Amino acid sequence: MVKVYQKENVYEAFNHRLDYICNYFDHLIISFSGGKDSGLMLELVYLYYKSHKLVEKGIKVSVFYLDYEGNYQETKDYIHRSMGKYLEFEYYHICLPVSASCGISMSQSTWLPWDPDHKELWLNTIPKGAIHLENQDFSFFKVGMSDYDFQSKFCQWLHNEKGATRTAVLVGIRAQESLNRYNAVTRDETFSRFGTTNYSHRISKDVFNFYPMYDWLFADIWRANAKFEFDYNHLYDLYYQAGVPFKSMRVANPFHQCGVHSLKLYQALEPETWGKLVGRVNGANFAALYGGTQAMGYRGAVLPKGHTWQSYVEFLLDTLPEETRNVYRKKFQSSMDYWMRTGGALPVNVVEELKTS
Repeated sequence: MVKVYQKENVYEAFNHRLDYICNYFDHLIISFSGGKDSGLMLELVYLYYKSHKLVEKGIKVSVFYLDYEGNYQETKDYIHRSMGKYLEFEYYHICLPVSASCGISMSQSTWLPWDPDHKELWLNTIPKGAIHLENQDFSFFKVGMSDYDFQSKFCQWLHNEKGATRTAVLVGIRAQESLNRYNAVTRDETFSRFGTTNYSHRISKDVFNFYPMYDWLFADIWRANAKFEFDYNHLYDLYYQAGVPFKSMRVANPFHQCGVHSLKLYQALEPETWGKLVGRVNGANFAALYGGTQAMGYRGAVLPKGHTWQSYVEFLLDTLPEETRNVYRKKFQSSMDYWMRTGGALPVNVVEELKTS
């Protein structure tokens, strides 16, 4: 898709998108992570909520944060300041054992935050007021369900709880951050959109994700924070002082693939937290030492002499535990089946199949 530059700036475009959303949706959910994008989303939506008097229009706003157990202290402090900040909104701080992506271990592709069988390994204690295993009453919840599955079903549950006609889940992804995110808002398929809105994606009946900040740049985020004097996660100040590249300044599940190369920062910024991380998931220390290198499969993988790529893949698969090996074989088979039948870019349903396999 060719980029078409508009006369309006990204802040004006954001507000026009909220105009459109609020014409059709009576319930907004802000997907909050504690990062720069979702943090700005919270502030901008509140500005819009007040200036457009959404309370008089009967539009409700909910904020949910899925806590992955491990965070820097600056992130925990920011979450504490943000969850409950605006009394007009309702907040859901969730500390449940959902399966999360793990990009650091040879033996496990996922890990289980808040694992009830290993409380002694928890990186943090459950904060006051959070939803956890002992007080949750979600009929759809199962220990170990994937975080993506949980988020989708939670949004549907919240939609029903609020008695909403339609629910818009506002997600702070930006096309600049990755090719996957760029594709999410430029894809040609229309069956999963709300109307013809390319920055939307249907989750379930009457519940849609929207990405109203998709065209914002990194500089736009910080320009808005400065202009409006918004609060933000001061972990980014530490990242900047430590010389972390802008594209690597992430706030996420500490063992996620996107954060492997910056895992070592825990050692420098929070040694005590680092000590807990090493004991939490197998491979954390190795990833900290070799994240961002060929040892972790990061760019420039070299084919050893005497191997074809196929034989090398088979060799690597044979080094994995059976359960992990079968997971990867299933993923490879899904891709091969699609390429044999169709070819070209993977459609949404195949991508979803790969995520859940």
